[in-house]
Amino acid sequence: MDAPAGHGSGHPARGIDRRLAVVGVAGGLLSGLLGVGGGVIMVPLLVLWAGFAQREAHAFSLGAIIPISAAGVLTFGAAGEVRIAEAVALAAGAIVGARIGTSVLARLGEDPLKLVFGVFLLAVAATMAVRR
Repeated sequence: MDAPAGHGSGHPARGIDRRLAVVGVAGGLLSGLLGVGGGVIMVPLLVLWAGFAQREAHAFSLGAIIPISAAGVLTFGAAGEVRIAEAVALAAGAIVGARIGTSVLARLGEDPLKLVFGVFLLAVAATMAVRR
């Protein structure tokens, strides 16, 4: 599998890598539709299809959360669906959790990170299948 332009090649990227654009569309589409995107969709696609290391995929998907969230907030906000107090409380908790999570991410090796991520996805899938 070829690495994306500028990824591990020692050469700067030229233009937008098509695989990254496709991963972005998939992540954005499923984020808007299902409320998931970064971790659940983008990380596996970045690792398995675009050739990124697990840690890089996590970092890239975290960076993509801001514009994905902004697009969703604008869309739901225009429809009057954003409850500000609840969103602020959720965001405050998420900021604390993200700081803790990224510090753990920095200390995990690639293999344990893949295992933890895979177990997480399986647990979510099992929970979603059981709860109806």
